[in-house]
Amino acid sequence: MFPWLARGHISAFLELAKALAKRNFITYLFTTHANLAYFKQTLSREETRHVKLMDIILPYLPQLPRTLHTTAGLPPHLINTLKKIFLKGKPDFFTILDTLKPDLIIYDFLLPCIPLMASTLHFPAVLFLTSGAAANSYHYHLRDNNPSIEYPFPEIFFQDHEHKKNKKVFDSLENDGIDEKNGITRCFERSKGIILIKTFKELEGKYIDYLTFLFNKRFVPVGPLVRAFDQTDGGEYNDKIIEWLNEKEKCSTIFICFGSEFYLSKEEIQELALGLELSMVNFIWVIRFPVRDKTEILEVLPEGFYERNWTRGLIVKDWAPQGRILKHSSIAGFVSHCGWNSVMEAVSCGVPIIALPMQHEQPLNARLLVNEVRVGLEIQRNEEGNFSKDEVAKVVREMVLEKRGESVRKKVKELSEKMRENGENDIERVVDELVDLYKNSLRSTYYYRRRY
Repeated sequence: MFPWLARGHISAFLELAKALAKRNFITYLFTTHANLAYFKQTLSREETRHVKLMDIILPYLPQLPRTLHTTAGLPPHLINTLKKIFLKGKPDFFTILDTLKPDLIIYDFLLPCIPLMASTLHFPAVLFLTSGAAANSYHYHLRDNNPSIEYPFPEIFFQDHEHKKNKKVFDSLENDGIDEKNGITRCFERSKGIILIKTFKELEGKYIDYLTFLFNKRFVPVGPLVRAFDQTDGGEYNDKIIEWLNEKEKCSTIFICFGSEFYLSKEEIQELALGLELSMVNFIWVIRFPVRDKTEILEVLPEGFYERNWTRGLIVKDWAPQGRILKHSSIAGFVSHCGWNSVMEAVSCGVPIIALPMQHEQPLNARLLVNEVRVGLEIQRNEEGNFSKDEVAKVVREMVLEKRGESVRKKVKELSEKMRENGENDIERVVDELVDLYKNSLRSTYYYRRRY
C-alpha cells in the first residue's frame, strides 16, 4: 500500500489493511518516518502479524527535514513542497516493488507512476480513494464534460467563493510544477479493472453509480472504515475530558474540531468563539496550530472569553479523543470542516454535523450531508467566504435546542444503524474483487512467461 502522507489518507489505508488482515491478507504499508510512530501505536500485537508498517525515505530538502514529511501539523506553505518530494520518490518506489514482489498494489490519488511500475513488473495495481463519491463525481463531471452539460445532482455544488479558493490551490500547484489534475486522472485511468472508494451505498449509492458511468470502470465501496477505539483508552487528561462531559445533560453539548491539517485564522477563531458565547450552549473545542507555531490559545481568543465561559466551555489544545467524545450521550452535534474521515466517524457514532467546510472537497461533503442525506446543518458564509458570530449562534442553537436539530439527530441515528447492519458486507465484496484480480493476473503472467 502506498497512501499519500496525510494522516486521514494513511488512516483509511491502515483500516483497510486491518480489515484485510482478518481475511489472512498480509499488507506492507509504506509511509514516512514522521508518520510511523503515530500509526504504530494504533496496531494491536495480533494486527502486527499481518500489517507491516514500512519506512520510505524521500529526497532531502533543507527546508523540509524528515520530521516534517507528513501533512500533520505542516505549515500550509510547505504542502506543495512535500508533494514535490513525494512525487520524486519514484526510484525508491520501484526498488520496493521489485524487491517485495507483491501479489497486489493499492495506491493513492497522487501516484500515477505506481500503476505504470506495476504494469512493468506484471503486478495488478488498484486505486483507493479515501474521499467520497459525491465529491469525486462532481469534480470529474466538470473536468471531462462540456460546460453546458449540467451535473445531474443539483444538491451538490460549490459556492462562487469556494470555486475561487480551489482554483487558487490548483494554480499554486501548477506554478510549483505539479500537474495534479492530470496526475489524478491518470491514477483513475490506470487502476486495474476496479477502483476502491471509502463510502457505502446507503449514503452515496447514486454517486458511486455515476462515477462508474463517468470512468466506465467499477467503483467498489469498502465501507466507512472507522477506527475502533477503546472507551478506557487515552490517558489521565482524556479521562478528565470525559468526566467533564459526564456532568452535562444529554444532547446539550457541541464538539468542535477541524482535523489535523487545517488551522483557523485568529479572526475566524474569534468569530467562532463569539458565536459559541452567543449561543449559550455547552461546547468542547479542539484548537490546533502548525508545528513550530508557538501561539498560545489565550492569545487568539477574544479578551475575557475564557473567564466568561469556563463553566460551559472546555478548550483543548492540539488533540482530544474524538471517537470517545462523539460517542458520549451529552454530544448533540459536531462542528466540523467535513473532512471525509470525520464525516464517517460522526455518522457511525450517530452524531449530526454542523458543517463549516474550509477547503478542497469539504464544501461538497457538507452539501451531501445537509441537502441530500439531511443529517446536518450548515453555517452559511457571505459572498466573500466569511462566517459571522450570529450565524454560528443561530445554527448551534438550532441543532441543540430546536425541532430541526431533533430531526437531523433522528436521521443520523437511522443512517448509523444502517451502517452497523451492513457490517462487514462491503469488505467481503472487496476481498472477492481483489482475489479475482489476483487470480486473473496470475493467468496473465503465466501466458506472458509462456510467450516470452
